[in-house]
Amino acid sequence: MTARNGDREPGPDAPGYAGLATFCGLPWLPGTEALAARRPDVAVVGAPFDISTTHRPGARFGPRAMRANAYNPGTYHLDLGIEIFDWLDVVDAGDAHCPHGLTEASHRNIRAKVARIAGLGTIPLVIGGDHSITWPAATGVADAVGWGELGLLHFDAHADTADVIDGNLASHGTPMRRLIESGAVRGRNFVQVGLRGYWPPPDVFAWMREQEMTWHLMHEIWERGSRDVVVDAIAQATDGCRAMYLSVDIDVLDPGFAPGTGTPEPGGMTPADLLRAVRQIALDTPLVAADIVEVSPPYDHAETTVNSAHRVAMEVFAGLAYRRREAAGGVPDLPGSAPA
Repeated sequence: MTARNGDREPGPDAPGYAGLATFCGLPWLPGTEALAARRPDVAVVGAPFDISTTHRPGARFGPRAMRANAYNPGTYHLDLGIEIFDWLDVVDAGDAHCPHGLTEASHRNIRAKVARIAGLGTIPLVIGGDHSITWPAATGVADAVGWGELGLLHFDAHADTADVIDGNLASHGTPMRRLIESGAVRGRNFVQVGLRGYWPPPDVFAWMREQEMTWHLMHEIWERGSRDVVVDAIAQATDGCRAMYLSVDIDVLDPGFAPGTGTPEPGGMTPADLLRAVRQIALDTPLVAADIVEVSPPYDHAETTVNSAHRVAMEVFAGLAYRRREAAGGVPDLPGSAPA
């Protein structure tokens, strides 16, 4: 039906500043029953939690900023030659309830909401929030697909594998250790990309080596190039597991590209390399969940960080859509081409 009197419904191709602030202007389905009835391919979930941050807080505002402040770039992916939402059903499932000052309750709610979505066969894409939310979110996915069956590819400036920080076992610097210690994710399928700077110290890396974790420092990316490193990281993370979780801390980007984050570390990746890496992971792995974390809008400039984080999600969507079209026998439209 043609809209009359200017009553056009917003959608993925509408400007981000118009209409309700859902992710990409997508349908709002926060309730479990509505999700179960529709069973979308992907559900975006907000995790507005940042009380485990060690330096600059503000990531609790990340989910709203990625919904409201990113400009919607369109829905046709030029490189892959695909109209994304013709092939992928994506909805906004609202936020997990994160009561202020209550880490255990917030993490419990995140885990439960993500587990319900993953249990439907829908891919949860979680927008945070500080990086501590990966502990409950990935655990919720493991609840659905099986503990020890989940590989994890982690893009970050920091390893986030400390045992405890300032007495806090649930810091944003500890979630990856908690996941491995619990058995939700095996160390041998836990691969990190982009680490750099001056933390953590050698004893933490010694623990990581004991768990058979793999890490690719930013220096290796500089020497070898991001494409070759990502190919290796995919092979390592998927070896012997049947599902993949992608976690992107936006501080993996150089702060010149992403100033709006809690712990900026100079010398990081470029958006061009990160977005193509994420696309390749969506194309080449059994991806069942992802998160994008540590976007802190109070420190952002001109929505630079928000838009980069938003495009990480778009690359996930595009890769998944491409796979669905390929399975249906479709081919790329102009100006795109088949991925190399």
